Amino acid sequence: MFYSNVGRTEDPARTADRLLRLKQNMISEGIPARSPDKTMIATWNIREFDSKAYGERSLECLYYIAEICSKFDIIAIQEVREKLDALDKVRNIMGRGWRYIVSDVSEGTPGNRERMAFLYDSNKVKFTGLAGEIVVPPIEVKKNGKTVRYDPARQLYRTPFIVGFRSGWTTLQLCTVHILYGEDEADNPERTREISAVAKFLADRATEGQIEDANLVLLGDFNIYHPEDVTMKAMTDAGFVIPKELHDVPATNTGKKKRHYDQIAVMPQMWRMETTGRAGVFDFYNTVYRAVPEDEAAYVSEMGDAYNMSSKGKVRTKSGKTSYYKTYWRTHQMSDHLPMWIEIRSDYSKEYLQGFVPVDPQL
Repeated sequence: MFYSNVGRTEDPARTADRLLRLKQNMISEGIPARSPDKTMIATWNIREFDSKAYGERSLECLYYIAEICSKFDIIAIQEVREKLDALDKVRNIMGRGWRYIVSDVSEGTPGNRERMAFLYDSNKVKFTGLAGEIVVPPIEVKKNGKTVRYDPARQLYRTPFIVGFRSGWTTLQLCTVHILYGEDEADNPERTREISAVAKFLADRATEGQIEDANLVLLGDFNIYHPEDVTMKAMTDAGFVIPKELHDVPATNTGKKKRHYDQIAVMPQMWRMETTGRAGVFDFYNTVYRAVPEDEAAYVSEMGDAYNMSSKGKVRTKSGKTSYYKTYWRTHQMSDHLPMWIEIRSDYSKEYLQGFVPVDPQL
């Protein structure tokens, strides 16, 4: 990664040490080096990126976010907020060639004024020109076999964002979502409705031939609790498939280890779309902002008065301080979600050349 002149952190030695550890730990956890014949795709909900809910996001954490993102060729990012300062800083840290494409903000309280974004290495991945927000079509109402009217369809609270990319021989249409969380229950009907609506919309476009010579990938934060829930079934019933490499990866929610909020799904039998068998979830909290006393103590001054005193004016106990650090402050520095990634093959030159070689009938 190219460390541009964004600025020095409050503790350069600590930042450098953690960046070196991040590099090593990403290797040891099986994230392969980027290569010209393969493409690394990731999805990451970066919590309220960037709000001031728990203080200013430090430059230190932006270096860590940039380091993680630099391991992939395309990263779908959810919960990008109205101001893009933090995303700009991350891109500048990553260096020349890195670009992003963002949607407009989703209005309304459930929309949370969030954007969807794709961060990508333009030296490796090319933007095809396709970028749009998904609008669910109106419902056709028929009477005696004839269409009498079209009723407006319910849209998703946070508008899905679809963007086209080309990497090597492979053309992709990536649609990123942040599905409504709603009530804290596994099979929330509103969540199921949103997943079903966007998955069916995309699947219909694919089966009707509206997506030609491109591979459809649906990825992002679905707020799915478990792969067996009806919320997951809403996606698979529409025809999307979770690659087998992702079946047994760890959960992506940092606070509730059994929740599989984030997913990457593909439409099968598309054009030049082959996974390599390598995929995973990276837990950066094993390296940075760790849940250990020494890391908590290192950030006391940065957490400020809120570390010692709750918003209700009560003095925090020792366990209360630790809970504030682990559950709130550090998740608003990094995130309460872990990045999920998958590697796909993007070099099909061998198959192309073999098509010109006559088949020897004697063989």
